Amino acid sequence: MADYPNWANRTVWTGDNLDILRGKNSESVDLIYADPPFNSNRTYSAPIGSQAAGAAFKDTWTLEDVDVAWHGEIADREPALYSVIEAAGVAHGTGMKSYLIMMGVRMLEMRRVLKATGSIYLHCDPTANSYLRLLMDAILGRRTFRNEITWRRVNPTGRASKRYANNSDSILYYAGAGFTWNQQYGPHNETYVKKAYRHRDPNGRRYRLDNLKGAGTRNGSSGEPWRGIDPGETGSHWAVPGGALPPEAKGMATQEKLDLLDSMGRIYWPPRGRIPSYKRYLDEMPGTAIDTIWTDIGNIQSASKERVGYPTQKPLKLLDRIIRASSDEGDVVLDPFCGCATALVAAETLGREWAGIDLSPLAVKLVDQRLRDQHGLFGQITARTDCPQRTDVGELPNYRTHKHTLFGKQEGVCNGCLTFFPFRNFTVDHIVPQSRGGTDHPDNLQLLCGACNSKKGNRPMASLIAELVKSGIRPVSAPSS
Repeated sequence: MADYPNWANRTVWTGDNLDILRGKNSESVDLIYADPPFNSNRTYSAPIGSQAAGAAFKDTWTLEDVDVAWHGEIADREPALYSVIEAAGVAHGTGMKSYLIMMGVRMLEMRRVLKATGSIYLHCDPTANSYLRLLMDAILGRRTFRNEITWRRVNPTGRASKRYANNSDSILYYAGAGFTWNQQYGPHNETYVKKAYRHRDPNGRRYRLDNLKGAGTRNGSSGEPWRGIDPGETGSHWAVPGGALPPEAKGMATQEKLDLLDSMGRIYWPPRGRIPSYKRYLDEMPGTAIDTIWTDIGNIQSASKERVGYPTQKPLKLLDRIIRASSDEGDVVLDPFCGCATALVAAETLGREWAGIDLSPLAVKLVDQRLRDQHGLFGQITARTDCPQRTDVGELPNYRTHKHTLFGKQEGVCNGCLTFFPFRNFTVDHIVPQSRGGTDHPDNLQLLCGACNSKKGNRPMASLIAELVKSGIRPVSAPSS
C-alpha cells in the first residue's frame, strides 16, 4: 500500500469525486473533511453579484437505475453497509436510500485513500446524521468512531412551528489507530476563573491552590516525610507537579523537588494548618479543552469579508480547528466536496498540503481567488479535469493477459448479460474505466461479451447493469460482479 499522493500539492479537480477518488493512491491522505449535500430537499444557489455567482445545486435525491446497480455491488462486497442502506430505505424512504448509496460508494473510496492513522470528519445536519453515523460505522468500523460534534451555526431566532428551532449541524469524527490528535483549547469560563483562581500573588497573577499529595502510600522518596510532614499518616504520597520545574530537576529526589518549588514561590503555606498546596497560575493554563459542543464559532455574517456568497459556505474558524486538531504541518488534507474551498484555504494557512474535488469548475476559481487574496499565491493552483493514475499498484502486465484466468473465474459467463459464450466471444473490460480512475489490476478486470462491452463503452459497470436490467436482458435479482 502507498503512503504518498500521486498528485501535486494545491490541486483542485473538476468532476465526479467518485471517479477521481478511484484514481488516488491508497493510504495517501492524512485528513479528510467532507461537507457533502445533506439530502435537505432544497435547491441552493449563490446570489448574483457575489464571488460564487453561478454556483447552484439541487439537494434532492431519487432512486434511479444506476443507484439500484450500485446497491447490488454493495450487497456483494459490503454486507453491513447494504443492511444499513436497506434499513434506511424502509425507515425513511427511497430518497434517503438513494442518498446513502451515493455517499456509501464514495465513502468506501475515502476509506481506501485515508491512511490507517488518518482522520475523517463528515459534516451533516439532522436530516441524515443518524443514517450517516450507521453508514460510517459499517464502512470505517465502529471502533474508529471518536465523537459526534454539535456545531451551533446560529443563535436561536424566533420560534419554529410546533418543534424546537434547528440551529445546529453535526460533524462525525472517525480516526484510525495511532491518529494525530492536538488538543484544542478555548478561553477560560469567566465564572470558573473568578471562583477557582481567586488568589493573586504580589505581581497580580491569578492562581488556584492544587493538591501536592496523591492517594495511596508509596515506597521511595515520594512516600518519605518532607519538612516534618509525613504523607503516609493520611494514606497518601507526595505528587509533585512537574510543569513548573526546570529540566535540571530531572532525577532529583521528591524532597529536593519540593524544596526547589518552594524556593520558586510555587508552594502556598496556609496561615493555619501545616499542609502546603501548589500554586497553579492561570496564565500557565492553555484554556478550557474544546468538547463536542461548539458554540464559540458562529456562521458567516452577510457583511463578513470572508463571505463569498457560496450557498453552504462554512467559516474558516471551523476548518482551522478541525485541521489543527487532526493533522500536523506537512500532512495531506483532502476535501472531496470542496465547494468554495474553505478547507483548502485553511489547510494552506496552516502549512498543510491539500487537494480538493468539486463538480463545479467554479471551485477552481474560488480557491484561486481566495488564496490570492489571503496568501498572495498567484498561479500556483493546479486545475485538473482528468482522473489521476494510481502509482501504488506496481508494474502490471498488459490487462489482456488475464483473459484465460478471467474465463475460468467467470466460468464462461458474461458479467453483463450473464450469458454463456465461447472464449473467443469475450473481451477483457475494466470494471471501472481507466478514464474514471480504474487500473489494470486483476480486481478491476472482467470479461464481457462483445455486445455488452460495446454497450458499456466508457461508463461504469453500474450503468451497464442498470441498462441491461431495464431492457430485460439481465434479471433484476442477479448478483453484481
